[in-house]
Amino acid sequence: MNEAVINVDESQMPAVGLGLWKLDKSSCADVVRNAIEIGYRHLDSAADYGNEEEVGAGIQQALADGLCKREDLWITSKLWNTFHRPEHVREACEKTLADLAVDYLDLYLIHFPISLKYVGIETRYPPEWIANPDAANPVMEIDPVPLADTWRAMEALVADGLVKQIGICNYTTGLLHDLMAYAKIKPAMLQIESHPYLTQEALIRTANNYGIAVTAFSPLAALSYVELDMATTSDTVLSQAVVLAAAKRVDRSPAQVVLRWGIQRGIAIIPKSSKLERLKENLALFDFELNNDEMAAISALNANRRFNDPGAFCEGAFNTFHAIYD
Repeated sequence: MNEAVINVDESQMPAVGLGLWKLDKSSCADVVRNAIEIGYRHLDSAADYGNEEEVGAGIQQALADGLCKREDLWITSKLWNTFHRPEHVREACEKTLADLAVDYLDLYLIHFPISLKYVGIETRYPPEWIANPDAANPVMEIDPVPLADTWRAMEALVADGLVKQIGICNYTTGLLHDLMAYAKIKPAMLQIESHPYLTQEALIRTANNYGIAVTAFSPLAALSYVELDMATTSDTVLSQAVVLAAAKRVDRSPAQVVLRWGIQRGIAIIPKSSKLERLKENLALFDFELNNDEMAAISALNANRRFNDPGAFCEGAFNTFHAIYD
């Protein structure tokens, strides 16, 4: 495997993408355009991020400036929880396509194995988690849609040419086994939280055994969650002795070492930054390697520490307990 790409079914996806979660609307278009200029060709978006129009503006500016062609880009987006009913899947996808100003997606993922009550685009977009924010006691409202029904509607998007490949996010091994039993179009990608504190070896191995590629979000662990009060600066993996020792040996930053650890496992990573120098640094991972001892030592930091866990954040943020992991 070329270490700069990940094989996704019969396609190749750049191993390092730009994660667009929490990218501020005011700077988003410029960040996307500048990222493309310095070499990013993989963009990881989602309806729930609330910035797809701005992402689209950045893409269109890059195309207008001749920085690349549409076919040079790998654009991923995600189906939000409120659109799981089959009759709403295409509606959601078409909204994303319109906002991104593209004719097709390279990859479309089910964002969470969580089905929430439908909220019309004309009512509120993105719908987010709470059914009625103006209610006396605003809560999530579960709409029990079988995941198999949602998947069949995702398959129809491929047949209709709106998306090239489909996949899932935040699935467990059990859900993955179940999906593979009924999928007519097999999932091309599993996107999960994974970093040195949450290595997810069994889940990644299960996906690989099925021929499913894996993308890790939050590859720098707590860094994405401090500003959301879902982690503290003391949770950082970047000050761990084994990371610092490897960084010194290869003369790279601790962040580059952790990101290199991720891609050296054979998975894709989607770090997020709005700073040009950090964007360049996150992309500069292919002129050095970690040795086997360093890889093992960083993997040994695993503590099954999950930062993005609905079972932890939904109750406090949305007055609803809803666990998806045991």
